[in-house]
Amino acid sequence: MSDAILATQGLSRRFGGLMAAGNVTIELHRGRLHALVGPNGAGKTTLINLLSGELHASAGTIRYRGEDITHLSPDHRSRIGIGRSYQKTNIFPGFTAFENCRIAAQSRTPRALHIIADAFDYAPVCDAARRALEAAGLDGRGNRVAAALSHGEQRQLEIAMVLATAPEVLLLDEPLAGMGAEEAGRMVELLKKLAPDHAILLVEHDMDAVFALADTITVMVSGQVLESGPPAQIHASVAVRQAYLGDGTAAAAAS
Repeated sequence: MSDAILATQGLSRRFGGLMAAGNVTIELHRGRLHALVGPNGAGKTTLINLLSGELHASAGTIRYRGEDITHLSPDHRSRIGIGRSYQKTNIFPGFTAFENCRIAAQSRTPRALHIIADAFDYAPVCDAARRALEAAGLDGRGNRVAAALSHGEQRQLEIAMVLATAPEVLLLDEPLAGMGAEEAGRMVELLKKLAPDHAILLVEHDMDAVFALADTITVMVSGQVLESGPPAQIHASVAVRQAYLGDGTAAAAAS
């Protein structure tokens, strides 16, 4: 675990008598995309919520660059370099794409911005917002009101907002959800572009995308890790096919 940027050991979360995530050990490494798959209710979003600090662990530890962050707040985790997106698009629909990213970038300023100052006077914040839009493939959409963007572009904007906070770890919860083939293709290319410079945990039901992107795949069922390994191992696993993939085809897994 020494070279992992983010790692868990025996991480668990219990809701009364329900073990939503049980004894999960996982490692995220810079330059590698780790996919987390499983049927609905498997504990995937629970795990992301634990890693981002939105849920408290019932047991186990989370370490970021070797330091125990198990009890850090979500905003503290964000400030040290852990960014996340959500299943449902989480943007400011009435603001432009640039303004959305600028607000995210402002959260990284060492001091509060003056209430009567022009936000455009803060060059570092504006530059960070523009870089984030460009990195997410939205450099030509900065002046568009977010609500007017397509669904796929709104998902890209949410990732741009995360990038504006300068994260090292990206926790992405179903970024391809609700997309058509063309939009999904753009998102896959975006994730490929982001992977070399980040440690990525991707929760996704689109198994074609998962097998195209992932260096490692962890399969969860009923809050437990069923199997974890490279895509070829997961694709060939009898246990995974029986528990999740059904007949072993990507189409069966995408439902």
